[in-house]
Amino acid sequence: MDNFIYNLPTKVYFGPDQLQHLGEEAAKYGKNVLFCYGGGSIKKNGLYDKAMASLNEAGLHVTELSGIEPNPKIESVYKGAELCKENHIDCVVAVGGGSVIDCAKIIAAAACVDFDPWEFFSKKTPIEKALPVIDVLTLAATGTEMDDCAVISNPETVDKMGAASPALIPKVSFMDPAVTFSVPAYQTAAGSADILNHIMEDYFAPRPNLFMLDRFMEGLMQTVIRYAPIAMEDPENYEARANLMWASSWAINGFNRGANPKVWSMHPIEHQLTANYGITHGHGLAIVTPRYLQYVRNEKTMPRLVEFGVWVWGIDPALSDDEIVDQAIAKTENFLFDQLKLTDNLKGFGVSEDRFDAMAEKACKKGIIHGFFDLGKEDIKAIYQACMQPHA
Repeated sequence: MDNFIYNLPTKVYFGPDQLQHLGEEAAKYGKNVLFCYGGGSIKKNGLYDKAMASLNEAGLHVTELSGIEPNPKIESVYKGAELCKENHIDCVVAVGGGSVIDCAKIIAAAACVDFDPWEFFSKKTPIEKALPVIDVLTLAATGTEMDDCAVISNPETVDKMGAASPALIPKVSFMDPAVTFSVPAYQTAAGSADILNHIMEDYFAPRPNLFMLDRFMEGLMQTVIRYAPIAMEDPENYEARANLMWASSWAINGFNRGANPKVWSMHPIEHQLTANYGITHGHGLAIVTPRYLQYVRNEKTMPRLVEFGVWVWGIDPALSDDEIVDQAIAKTENFLFDQLKLTDNLKGFGVSEDRFDAMAEKACKKGIIHGFFDLGKEDIKAIYQACMQPHA
């Protein structure tokens, strides 16, 4: 195992009745706060009033940015950055799910530069500085509440792209599982598929296995598999919601990666589905994941796929490798499509195979996605085509 540095500077307030500390935490960074949220559900469930009360009690001046979209768009970043500059914002507070928090992160970075913040994505311009970000999480899914990444869409270029920097890691995260009681079953399912896939991206990586991390990731996957159906059936089950929320954070905060570079394959493939068709990210990943696993199985990848079947799904190790992998993929499909009740193919989303060529080219950036199994344009097209058919 190679040397590495691991630093997770996010302070977490986990559990009910913690939001009273929001104002005191934000006040550490200055007097002016940009308060970001989405379509207004936080006003219906009382979260808006609680957050504002804490900020006001701390004597902070609050500027609001509402209406941040699912799959946040660069236009919202432009609006937020302008508000930051006009109002001399010291700290960005994001109340919402991954979309709101991702947008807030890039707003925080955009507020510190004079160029078009889309260059963080299109030109891979490094993010060297950002305003402090504090988040109040309302959905267990993306893990952005404790990581260094953000993903933004650009409708004009039909792109959905990610950027990463230590400057984007939230300073403080408020995580109350009870807030997610009102999350609809579909969003719970899509979010759970997203969590599972985050773990799998690191689990299926081109690296020597590290026993400790492997068992940790398998435990996280089993947590999602165990508690997602419970949360869908019993939305106010605190144990289920708490386990999903904490798994969401640890799925993608860098711990699973160890000393290995971040090399993901399924996410760039799915991002094209969201960019072109507006498919919910977690749902798109659910459709892609088992097709990817089936496509990449070969003599080289088989040992890892077997481990996945034995350690995650509890399949009898005495079976042949092919039998284990067949069952592992079938169990993955059953979980995503039967238990989580997510549509199992792309046809219902109006997806046209005519776009697959351009989508595959963008996904691999006209080259190769190097990873667990190297994928070129034709490989990605084949995976898209497999996603058009219902699972067996």
